[in-house]
This record gives sequence, C-alpha cells and structure tokens, in this order.
Amino acid sequence: DDLGSMHHILRPETIESVFVLWRTTKAQIYRNWGQRLLSAFARMKSSYGFTSLNNVNKPSSQRNEMPSFFVAETIKYLYLLFSDDEALDLRSFVLGTEAHPMPTVAASGFPWA
Repeated sequence: DDLGSMHHILRPETIESVFVLWRTTKAQIYRNWGQRLLSAFARMKSSYGFTSLNNVNKPSSQRNEMPSFFVAETIKYLYLLFSDDEALDLRSFVLGTEAHPMPTVAASGFPWA
C-alpha cells in the first residue's frame, strides 16, 4: 500500500537508528544527520505542537495532528542523540516500546541478577 505514498507522520524509527549508530560508533556523521532531521522537524512546527504531512512534496498539506509517539519516542531519541552518554547508560538500561528505559537484570538490583 506504500506505492506512491508521500505522507510523513513524524515516526521515530529513523532517528532511533541514528541514535543507536551514534552510541555504538561515535561517528560524527550520525549527529550531523540528527541535526538535519531536527531541522526538518522544526519546519513542521505548528501553533500547538508539530504536524504530520499528507504529502512531503507539499509542506502546506498538513494533517493537523501530532501522534503521541512523536513526543514519547522521536523527541526522546533526539534528546539522547545530542546528550552525553551518562544521560542513559545503555549498559544498564534497554529501551522498550515507546522508548521507555527499563533497567537490565544486572542493573536492577534484584537478588537473582
């Protein structure tokens, strides 16, 4: 169904991948790409948040909606991409659904860990 699909609904998967690549390689290109993505998102600012697009080639074709995952995941991954590693130690936490940080078993402090 994506044949000819031109919409953009502020999905987090691309910035999530850029974040993971940055954290594992520390190659500056990934933060550069993150900056470009952040700039693109900034152009989608609306009066009360950020807006999705019906057609990426027509920026005026706004959907007047901002999915909850945009704040829950996309913005969180952008924050983590540009913050120090201490903001979230990936040896002690994993990111689950909606990018919720959950402690690893070893870091949980549970007696069986």
